[in-house]
Amino acid sequence: MAAGGALCGSREGSAGLWNWNQTWYTNTPRFTWCFERTVVAWIPCAYLWICFPFYYLYLQHKTKGYIRMSHVFKAKMVLGFILVILCFSNVFFILWEISQGIPRAPAFFISPAVVGITMILAVFLTQAERMKGIQSSGILLIYWLLSFMAAVVMFSSKVQHALERGFLEDHFHHVTTYLYVSLVLGELVLFCLVDHPPFFSKAVNSPNQCPEASTSFLSKITYWWFSGLVWKGCQRSLKVDDLWPVRKEDSSEEIVSWAERVWKKCHSRTQQKVGSATFKKGQKSETGIAEAEETEVLLQSEHSQSRPLLKAFWSMFGTYFLLSTVCLVICDVFLFSIPKLLSLFLEFIEDQEAPSWHGYFYAFTMFLLACLQTLFEQRYMYMCLVLGLRLKTAVTGLVYRKILVMSSASRKAATVGEIVNLVSVDVQKLMDLIIYFNGTWLAPIRIIICFVFLWQLLGPSALTSIAVFLFLLPLNFMITKKRSQFQETQMKHKDERAKLTNAILSDIKVIKLYGWEKTFTEKVLGIRKQELQALKRSQILFSASLASFHSSTFLTAFVMFAVYTLVDNTHVLDAQKAFVSLTLINILNSAHSFLPFSINAAVQAKVSLKRLAAFLNLEELNPESSSRNTSDCVQASITIRNGTFCWSKETSPCLRRIDLTVPQGSLLAVVGQVGAGKSSLLSALLGELEKMDGCMIMKDTAAYVPQQAWIQNASVEDNILFGKEMNETWFNRVIDACALQPDLESFPAGRKSEIGEKGINISGGQKQRVNLARAVYQKASIYLLDDPLSAVDAHVGQHIFEHVLGPNGLLKDKQTRVLVTHTINILPQVDNIVFLVDGTISEIGSYQELLQRNGAFAEFLHSHITAEEQAGTGFPALGDTKGTITSRSGLSQRKLFSDNLVRSSAMGRETIPASQDSTTAAATKGRLMKEEKTQHSRVNTSIYAAYLKATGLPLCVYTILLFTCQQAVSFSRGYWLSMWTDDPVHNRTQQHTELRVGVFGALGVIQALGRFASTAAVLLGGVLASHKLFLQLLRNVARSPMVFFEQTPIGNLLNRFSREMDAIDSVIPDKLKSLLGFLFNLLEIYLVIIVATPRAAMAIVPLTVLYAAFQHFYVITSCQLRRIEAASRSPIYSHISETFQGSSVIRAHKAQERFILKSNFLVDENQRICFPGAVADRWLATNLEFLSNGIVLFAALFAAVGRTHLSPGTAGFSISYALQITGVLNWMVRSWTEIENNIVSVERVREYLRTPKEAPWTLNGKLQGQVWLTEGRIEFRNYSLRYRPNLELALKHVNLTINGQEKIGITGRTGAGKSTLAVGLLRLVEAAEGAILIDGLDIAQLGLHDLRTKITVIPQELFVLSLCSGSSFVFWLAKNESRPIKPTH
Repeated sequence: MAAGGALCGSREGSAGLWNWNQTWYTNTPRFTWCFERTVVAWIPCAYLWICFPFYYLYLQHKTKGYIRMSHVFKAKMVLGFILVILCFSNVFFILWEISQGIPRAPAFFISPAVVGITMILAVFLTQAERMKGIQSSGILLIYWLLSFMAAVVMFSSKVQHALERGFLEDHFHHVTTYLYVSLVLGELVLFCLVDHPPFFSKAVNSPNQCPEASTSFLSKITYWWFSGLVWKGCQRSLKVDDLWPVRKEDSSEEIVSWAERVWKKCHSRTQQKVGSATFKKGQKSETGIAEAEETEVLLQSEHSQSRPLLKAFWSMFGTYFLLSTVCLVICDVFLFSIPKLLSLFLEFIEDQEAPSWHGYFYAFTMFLLACLQTLFEQRYMYMCLVLGLRLKTAVTGLVYRKILVMSSASRKAATVGEIVNLVSVDVQKLMDLIIYFNGTWLAPIRIIICFVFLWQLLGPSALTSIAVFLFLLPLNFMITKKRSQFQETQMKHKDERAKLTNAILSDIKVIKLYGWEKTFTEKVLGIRKQELQALKRSQILFSASLASFHSSTFLTAFVMFAVYTLVDNTHVLDAQKAFVSLTLINILNSAHSFLPFSINAAVQAKVSLKRLAAFLNLEELNPESSSRNTSDCVQASITIRNGTFCWSKETSPCLRRIDLTVPQGSLLAVVGQVGAGKSSLLSALLGELEKMDGCMIMKDTAAYVPQQAWIQNASVEDNILFGKEMNETWFNRVIDACALQPDLESFPAGRKSEIGEKGINISGGQKQRVNLARAVYQKASIYLLDDPLSAVDAHVGQHIFEHVLGPNGLLKDKQTRVLVTHTINILPQVDNIVFLVDGTISEIGSYQELLQRNGAFAEFLHSHITAEEQAGTGFPALGDTKGTITSRSGLSQRKLFSDNLVRSSAMGRETIPASQDSTTAAATKGRLMKEEKTQHSRVNTSIYAAYLKATGLPLCVYTILLFTCQQAVSFSRGYWLSMWTDDPVHNRTQQHTELRVGVFGALGVIQALGRFASTAAVLLGGVLASHKLFLQLLRNVARSPMVFFEQTPIGNLLNRFSREMDAIDSVIPDKLKSLLGFLFNLLEIYLVIIVATPRAAMAIVPLTVLYAAFQHFYVITSCQLRRIEAASRSPIYSHISETFQGSSVIRAHKAQERFILKSNFLVDENQRICFPGAVADRWLATNLEFLSNGIVLFAALFAAVGRTHLSPGTAGFSISYALQITGVLNWMVRSWTEIENNIVSVERVREYLRTPKEAPWTLNGKLQGQVWLTEGRIEFRNYSLRYRPNLELALKHVNLTINGQEKIGITGRTGAGKSTLAVGLLRLVEAAEGAILIDGLDIAQLGLHDLRTKITVIPQELFVLSLCSGSSFVFWLAKNESRPIKPTH
């Protein structure tokens, strides 16, 4: 006050710096003149000067180009300069008044001087932002907002002063104040706008750029810039092209290169410390004690491989994470301010003499703090999700690059499945940690603060809540433990069912041949019954757990209120104590439930980080193992001197004392027994082995053909080009030489035909020839070929040798070829032969030289020839085969390669007619399988109806009644509490306390039981629906014809039986339970507010309409984004799998960079979809919370307006319930979205209701009382068959009679139709025309099982059912089969 007096002087009416009677205890509040001139005016100045050094430092490091002078910028600068002039004119005017002898306090000229200097700083920052490319400034917007609020305070004071004393008393200060307010308002409006985009920006200038960068600050913090995409998603189905490209700072190119640099730095620093400590290990000090630093480092190296990785991530993302944590801490400050304001508001309601404006002030302050809490909480979540996406990009990039440099030993330590888990499951755990980590330390602080506030309200009674938590903890622990046992049982049966389902679908043809469908479906249903039994018990326990969790708020309040009122009669439970305590208990329970999640997330993330670090620390290939020399002075293509190689440092050498020189352009054959080291020699040449001794030099480029063909999931053309540009002439020569032309002609789209994953839809020979064609097309200097002829037949092998590998092949000109082979017929035509024995070169020389030596090679040759003669295999004599292949399309060539035509016909599954002239059309026609349908629009209401029908209408009605009853009891409990708090106080005590406590407790117990019953009804109804839908799915699939299984990938079917059924089992009932719970909770809150303040209905109705609109827009867009995102994940995992399997080929062809770019592209495409999905959640949460805060504001305003006839208890009842509406609205929409996303599973499961079904298994009336199949006479009458309507006839007008007991042999080339006769006989495919009669009865008139059970077949496909041992399987089948089973020996 003394400082205020010195600054403001002793001016009459100034009332010092602060005066409570003038400011608070009055119906017309106003600040003192001194407070307005100093504190109010200087708050914006202090804010800007505090922010200035940090913001200016940020601007220096954040250059985005510069913005040319726009009209907006010029207006900002003009208004800024006018404000500066205005401020300093005030200073000069005051100095002039002082010089005229008019007494003025120092604050008169100090305050405008400070404000004027701050305005100069604001103008300077405006210019600095333009030069750094900042289009919208948050710092300056907040400054002008604070300045405007300060100006409004001064403006209102001047207006009030003018009304009291007249305008002419101090006309200069009146005019300048009005001008100042107008100019500051103009600046505020201008800073709400966004400036032009900057020139020379490093950001990619894309027409579809993310609008966040070029939007205003207000739009950024409220996420309204996302509204355009939400609107677009409601107008039409979203596609990937509608989404914005990934931002430069989030791209793989930026993130992964940064992660690589930081990881290498942290990793090498740790390795240096470990190496240094290891070196010092033997050097003891004089006392014989090792150095402390050395011991610490060694312990770290043993127990904390993950520490360098954690340091790397922290150095990359630590600052950004700390900024997000600051947002969360500020959010918590606002969170705990709201109960305090509620307490003050209820005091105002109780005190009828308090000024009315107090209530409005508390209401608007509560609204403002709630909105600020929303903004900071959503900014925290947004920053965490962006950080999570960047972490996911970094981890995926590091893992992928590690795959390309893994040594052979490392490849044994990690499987494809484990690597995919690293970039899917483990990354998700790390992303979860980013959100939950702050809960590990912030949740305990929240709990402590809640206890402090509760102690202030209720005294020691607050500690009884600890007893409630201690009571519920073992109860929930027991329930969770028992439930986990049931879940384990359920998972065991689920795995057993999945295994059996997989076996059935894999061998469905054999099962149909024998008519075993019913037997196997009964077996599956038996397992399913046990699975659902365990699920049912688990769901009942889950209902009990949820009931105890939701009742914890009531139990805590009940115990505290009971102890507080019953221990001492003078303890009065008023509205302030009761409803503020309930608000604090809600915060306490959320913190208490959040803490276990946070700890669990931290523990799981620690495990994932260890797994990730262990993978990244795996041994890498040594680049020094081989050296490439492009100098022409080196005559030999390959030179090895005294080379000793091993697969890893821990194993013994696999190649010893290798001395080898391969001249340029020669053909070298490497032969030897199995395990002699032939493939190891090629691996050594590629640098895949660890070099222990000697030296090795390879000249120029190399191409590699592995023994196991590696095929990409791409078109035939893309597999062969392998990143090279198309040379049509060379491509055709390579195709001809590798004998692929007949295959391409049989494929539906020729060279554009798609090859499935791992080449699933082409034969082994075709795979190897595509593999060879890829290598030949590269035009490399050195070819390393690991037995490429093993997977092809003799004629094709001879053709490939003559046209590709041999002396007259495509590779005859200067290409060095190292060929590992077991085909001895070609050895006379090679230049040199290396014979390996146990990892050493036994002999080397030409074919004739080695024969003349009569050594190990001659012995090997003799034994090999003898074995081939006995087996009758091998290439025909060279002279016999010359001239067989005459032309690209000649008849002899077509016959020669007919073995591939049948296999290639698989490529024709579900082809789409299109013009062969178009590349795109050809690619479409070559599509392999039917594409899985993807839902784009909202799910049809008939799907919901089908699910509810499967649940059962009576159960649905019963469930709704239960939810209604338990919510009515909840309302009654709250209303009873409000009546309790309004009980009059006589002699410092309340009457009927015991009755109030008893009824309050009874209502709480009834509500808990109602909660349990309603939850259990929904979850058990879900089990019932799941059983019926699974039964439909199983029967529909079992009744489908063979053509259905040929067109439908087994993965799609397994997905229906596993993932989709899992969603129906667990996810949909859980989310439906949540939706119903939150919906009835919302209705209760509305009822409470309207009962307390009926006029609030005028605000609730429009706010609810807005809520419905936001919910509608969000659900449509979010569901589409989630479906697109799910589809974008699979290519990443497939690419990782392909790269892992083909890493040696990729390295040999030096294609690492191209594959890394593809990985970056796939990850960026996934992030391109994930980012809008994350922003959609923030957009929804921000808008819904603003609506919720609006409902709280109107509830408080109408309570303040009607406080004369509103009791404190009713007001507390209304507002405390309104404060819960934010979470209710948020979770209600999320539950609905999850249902919308997962109800698709019901649609997918029911999809097979409409697919064609095969003929009935049995026909009533047929064969009853008849003895059929006595003679066994089979007659084909003009029988024709086609596999599908759009294909040609596979059998054409067959007429054939086979008498009973005849033994008939059917011969013909591959694809002639031998197996098709059996297919028709057993009616796997129905006849196109004609008929088959057995013993005079048309088989088309029989039930399928009536026919198939009478015929025994030994199928061409190997049938091994991995359910049980053979004898037990036979015993089980015998019990379930009418046909006798006779074991054969």
